[in-house]
Amino acid sequence: MQIVWRGTTAPPTKAAQRILAEAMARELGPRGVHIAYVVVDAVIDLEWTRKRWPDRPDDFFIKPRAIADEIWHVVHQERSAWSFNVELRPFGEAW
Repeated sequence: MQIVWRGTTAPPTKAAQRILAEAMARELGPRGVHIAYVVVDAVIDLEWTRKRWPDRPDDFFIKPRAIADEIWHVVHQERSAWSFNVELRPFGEAW
């Protein structure tokens, strides 16, 4: 079996970010502070990204409004059902 990393950032760096967020959630959650780790695994639909990938279909990109809507949802969650790990990717993402 071969594993190929296709990301643009080193995996240890991302792991450290998640570990820090989890430590913060464990420390601050009982005090009423909601910590969430949000991953945007996508190319954001912007003018320059459309120019860089002109042949890609619409479902290759994630809309900035969709990201904002999900962040709004996470921020306003009912305290009895807080999310921690939130991953956003467009419909066309192969993973």
